[in-house]
Amino acid sequence: MSATGTSAGAGGPTRWRLLIEYDGRPFVGWQRQDNGPSVQGAIEAAIQRFCGETVTLFAAGRTDAGVHARGQVAHFDCAKPLEARAVRDAVNHHLRPQPVAILTAEAVDETFHARLSARQRGYLYRIVNRKAPLALDAGRAWHIAKPLDAEAMHAAAQLLVGHHDFTSFRASLCQAKSPLKTLDRLDVVRDGDEVRVTARARSFLHHQVRNMVGTLAQVGEGRWTADDVRTALEARDRSAAGPTAPADGLFFTDVVY
Repeated sequence: MSATGTSAGAGGPTRWRLLIEYDGRPFVGWQRQDNGPSVQGAIEAAIQRFCGETVTLFAAGRTDAGVHARGQVAHFDCAKPLEARAVRDAVNHHLRPQPVAILTAEAVDETFHARLSARQRGYLYRIVNRKAPLALDAGRAWHIAKPLDAEAMHAAAQLLVGHHDFTSFRASLCQAKSPLKTLDRLDVVRDGDEVRVTARARSFLHHQVRNMVGTLAQVGEGRWTADDVRTALEARDRSAAGPTAPADGLFFTDVVY
C-alpha cells in the first residue's frame, strides 16, 4: 500500500478503513445519538476539522454505552487527496482529549464495507473475581467477589455454541429481523483473579454477549447448572435466562474480513 490513498473510482473519493480503540465510558455508545456524545460523532467531527468534509462513518459493530473497543473497524469516503499517516495522525490530533485512538488508517477498494464485508466479530468480557474492590480495572471489568468456577462456566458455554434461536439472550429493544444466530466460539478461561469470556460469531443480537455472560456467572457461582442454561436457551424467552452483565467488562476485540 502506498502512502497516498488511491481513489475509489476515476475522479472519485478515497475510501479509508480505520482501526480504532476507545474507552466507552464517556459515550452513549458507538452510534451518533441526540442524547449525548458518541464515538461515531467524535470521529466524524475530527475528520471534518482536518479535511473540511462532512463524512458518515460506518462501523463493523455498534457498541452500547460503556462498552469498549480494542479493534473496532470503520470506513468513510473522502474526496480530498490524503496520505494514510496524515489521516491517522490528524484524526488523533483532533480527537484529543477524548479516549479514542485511530490505530491505523488504510486506503481500501470501494467494495469494502466495514459492516457488510465482515465475516466474523470477536468480543472479550473481563470479570475480576476477588474480594478486594477494583482500583485499576474500575470501569473496565465486572467485579464479582464470590468465587467463580470457570471450568463449569466453560462447560455450560459450549451448550450455546452453534446455530440457535437466541431469543432468551436478546434485548427487548433488539432490532434484528431474526433471533437465529450461529455462535462460533464461547470460551471461559481463568488467569489468576481474572475470568475471561471470549465470543466469536459473524454477528450478534443486541446484548447477546452480556446476557450470555450474566447467565454463565450464575453457573460460576453455583446457582445454576449446565442443564439450567440449556433450559433457558430452549425456552426462547428473555426472562428464562440470567441477568445482563454490566457494560464495563465488554470489549469489541477484532473483525475478520
